[in-house]
Amino acid sequence: MTTTNQFFPCGNIRREFIWQMGGGFAGLALASLLENEGFFTQPGHAKTLDAANPLAPRPTHFPSKVKSCIFLLMNGGPSQVDTFDPKPELEKYAGQPLPQDKQYINSGGRAVGFLTPAARKFKPGGQSGLPISDFFPHTRKHADKLAIIRSCFTDTHAHGSALVQMNTGKPIIGRPSLGSWTVYGLGSENQDLPGYVVMLDKRGGPIGGQPNWSSGFMPATYQGTLFRPVGNPILDLRGPEHLGREAQRQQLDLLAQLNEKHLAERPGGAELAARAASYELAFRMQAEAPQTVDLTRETAATLEAYGVNQEPTAEFGRNCLIARRLVERGVRFVQLYSGGGHLEDTWDAHESVVKNHGKHALETDQPIAALLADLEQRGLLESTIVVWGGEFGRMPFSEGAGKPGRNHNPYGFSMWMAGGGVKGGMACGATDAFGFAAVEKRTHVHDLHATILHLMGIDHTRLTYFHQGRDERLTDVYGNVLKEILA
Repeated sequence: MTTTNQFFPCGNIRREFIWQMGGGFAGLALASLLENEGFFTQPGHAKTLDAANPLAPRPTHFPSKVKSCIFLLMNGGPSQVDTFDPKPELEKYAGQPLPQDKQYINSGGRAVGFLTPAARKFKPGGQSGLPISDFFPHTRKHADKLAIIRSCFTDTHAHGSALVQMNTGKPIIGRPSLGSWTVYGLGSENQDLPGYVVMLDKRGGPIGGQPNWSSGFMPATYQGTLFRPVGNPILDLRGPEHLGREAQRQQLDLLAQLNEKHLAERPGGAELAARAASYELAFRMQAEAPQTVDLTRETAATLEAYGVNQEPTAEFGRNCLIARRLVERGVRFVQLYSGGGHLEDTWDAHESVVKNHGKHALETDQPIAALLADLEQRGLLESTIVVWGGEFGRMPFSEGAGKPGRNHNPYGFSMWMAGGGVKGGMACGATDAFGFAAVEKRTHVHDLHATILHLMGIDHTRLTYFHQGRDERLTDVYGNVLKEILA
């Protein structure tokens, strides 16, 4: 019979006492070894980071002409077999079920229908003859600029987690986004604007919201700043009407003196220094940001090219034009969303690919083509990488018998890149004969991120942030650069 007392109220007390003591002594030895190696004194951010000026430009790991990234995110998941991955086999076997060897799929609880051909015809574009769907006739004219990656895959079937993974590398919230990692690694060339700007669709933000452009465990300096395409670009940017610029300057100068005194008496206050820097940035942005979104100085021909003054291209065209103006001014990372809210307001074509993609492609095709042409004309395409894609693709079969829509497909989908350092007019990787799953040069989200960082002069294995005892990185412990698409 076991006994208990006030110190050991449970049974098997001798074994538990010895186990805990042994673990404790081992822990002391481990702590001593780690202390000797300086583990506990490692900084929580890059040693080269200037806390007083966290957006200061920083050198690349290796030479690169690319200075900025524009990420065009098609919220909802566009269909690869209807846009950039033609599959003649879908015509041949239309109306038949998916082959038995692929019947293991997770349909997310939705109906599984029959193999369905592309909603629009594919035609060759440019001198390369790269086939692109009639959903994107304007973009097809720039086929020789595009490197289409047809073998992308991700780890999750749901919009919320897939969007977070496409943005942060993992399907869980709390991680820094790709834009945050980029600005953390390179800083920004314009100290009067945010280094990372996000523009949403007027119909709403993506599922999951702010974690998609969050800085996670990094300082808030590196999170995305939301720009509104109409009116005052940033909410609460302007000060009160009774307070002029000179008065604001005096207030900030006084605050800076108090902060400097506080830091001198209590060294190591990186968060306070970063907050003071954010106040200064906000003050400078009051003059710079409104000018950046003011399109009145653009020519009538430019506005017409982007479709700014007509529907349905007005909103996305304006956002694309602002994106060009942002990278022109040295902003490091710009992300545009097409599609907001849920279901048919996004690229989530459950009901009808023809109706859904017809709507959203019509909104975005002309502005995207104008952006590529404008960047090239101004000599900015060499210094800008443009990325297009969604959080996943869509199934090659219909969602139920006689239904014209398609369900989510994380197993194989297409994205493309264009601009500095990219070999245009080519397709990389492949899905199977039906466009169901990636089978050749399978490209995980980590591989996409590693490639984007590489194009910007960053070695993804060396871009780390010390957090909770380990050196975190965007690509975790793996990720391969797609050398096939490098110019």
